[in-house]
Amino acid sequence: MNKTMMDILACPIDKNHPLELFEIKEKDDVVSEGALFCKKCSRFYPIIEGIPIMLPDELRDKKQEINFLQNYKERLPEKIITQGNPWHL
Repeated sequence: MNKTMMDILACPIDKNHPLELFEIKEKDDVVSEGALFCKKCSRFYPIIEGIPIMLPDELRDKKQEINFLQNYKERLPEKIITQGNPWHL
C-alpha cells in the first residue's frame, strides 16, 4: 500500500478519517505489512502483501487475522493486540 493512500482511506464502518498507520515492513513509501487503526471504533485493518484488507466484520477472515496478530504481536501496539475490534488476542 502506498502511503499516499492515507489521504483518502477512511474506516468502512464509521467513515472516520484519518486512520492511524502502523508499519511493520516498508520500503520507499510502500507498506507491505502493517495495520490501519480507527481511533473512533477501535477496529484494525491488516495490510498483507501490500493490500489493506478493509472489509465489514461479517466478511473478514477471522483465522487469517488472528494469525496476523500472533505473527506481529511484538511489533503492533497494545491497543490492536489486546483491544482491537472485531477480535484480538
